[in-house]
Amino acid sequence: MDRNGMRPIHPGEVLKKEFMEPLGMTVMDLAMPTNWPETEIEKLVKCQLRICADLAIRLAIHLNTTPEFWMNLQSTYDLRRAQLRHAGL
Repeated sequence: MDRNGMRPIHPGEVLKKEFMEPLGMTVMDLAMPTNWPETEIEKLVKCQLRICADLAIRLAIHLNTTPEFWMNLQSTYDLRRAQLRHAGL
């Protein structure tokens, strides 16, 4: 956890819990319309892949969000992880 008591939340977790599960979407359901490899979407929802700008745009178009939403999730996650690594310094 960081100073605000929250653990870093990966964008893939948000994608899965806030979008895919409520909409009943599978990895394939998201990979097809975004034209993004299914294996990459799978890695993302398993929190094993970072969101890049291109994927942020594709998710935004398909999920009616903004690219900034996805990029901000990624940068917040990265920053919180870095803060945790440096907390003991």
